[in-house]
Amino acid sequence: MRSVDDHLADILNTVRTLAPLELELEQALGTTLAEEVTSPVPLPPFDNSAMDGYAVRAEDVAGAPVTLPVIDDIAAGDGRLHALGPGMAMRIMTGAPMPAGADTVIPVEWTDGGTARVVIGRSAPKGNAIRTAGEDVRPGEPVLPEGSVIGPAQLGILAGVGRRRVLVRPRPRVVVISTGAELAEPGTPLAPGQIWESNSYTLIAAVREAGGEGYRAGIVADDAARFIDQLDAQLVRADAVITSGGVSMGAYEPVKEALGPLGTVRFERVAMQPGMPQGFGVVGEDQVPVFTLPGNPVSSFVSFMLFVRPALRKMRGLPSGPTPTVPAVTSAPLRSPAGKRSYLRGVLGPQGTVAPVLRQGSHQLAALASANALIVVPEDVTELPEGASVEVIPL
Repeated sequence: MRSVDDHLADILNTVRTLAPLELELEQALGTTLAEEVTSPVPLPPFDNSAMDGYAVRAEDVAGAPVTLPVIDDIAAGDGRLHALGPGMAMRIMTGAPMPAGADTVIPVEWTDGGTARVVIGRSAPKGNAIRTAGEDVRPGEPVLPEGSVIGPAQLGILAGVGRRRVLVRPRPRVVVISTGAELAEPGTPLAPGQIWESNSYTLIAAVREAGGEGYRAGIVADDAARFIDQLDAQLVRADAVITSGGVSMGAYEPVKEALGPLGTVRFERVAMQPGMPQGFGVVGEDQVPVFTLPGNPVSSFVSFMLFVRPALRKMRGLPSGPTPTVPAVTSAPLRSPAGKRSYLRGVLGPQGTVAPVLRQGSHQLAALASANALIVVPEDVTELPEGASVEVIPL
């Protein structure tokens, strides 16, 4: 059996970072920035009011309470030139440009709200409630480095510096194909010997959570020719393909039967539990990566976390490597088979303790749904007492 680390290393040595392309901002959420973005102008581009109130000179309100004449109103977006003389005030709205001669803003709450004359009850120092030009970003200053994942705040600053399009590495398009004659679509009646297919829904959700675009290709029965036809049809829209089922040691294994003769997909046993039968390689003219995962629901999900998720990070142009872990302390004894790295389903508590769930079978999806972590037990460890230090993968 190969080690988990060796299998992952082969995968990361094979998958390629996706080529950058230019997208409209509306399409860029979740992509990875492939350029450094700088601001062509200062932000804010002009001195403006941070509050609704009155633009004045600080020296004119030093002896507050004072009464000043209100000579004009300035609204946000006002493009006129305004100048304020001594002993005067202008009513100003949030975001409106400061008039020449004014050096502070008195919030409306400190006044009587007058429109012809205003009674100001409190003084304020110079610069009060004023957003100065360039205080957020100076002209030419970087606002986002290459490699940034574009989320809502990043989209905001891209728009804020005037960008309409941006060069990014796109979200990987991942097609999921489930195999098995026993599988039925959820919502349909079960025939004798059938179960409802769940792996593709789990894996599609995991792909999207990992920053990819997931596409469900449906169920393929235990027929190698039909599997190849489905795979060929999906390659035109796929940056990667995930299959579940059809890779074990028995008969009726359509994925292994279909892909084995190609010579570009390797099937092997990996020293892990759950998820020992694994396959990985490339197919098609574009050398699309194919992850052939086991069919048991827990096995396929654990395999995704260990092997597919790091590969998707590399495809997105992000730092890649083993799935990160955090330290924890066991709140119950653990057991693991010799020679295999176990990934026990567990519940990680707020105080850093982790407890295994009661059912650890690779088919027990309800137990996985109740877990929020995978407890990692190394290959050379068969038992751990309560209170032992372990590494866990948060889910």
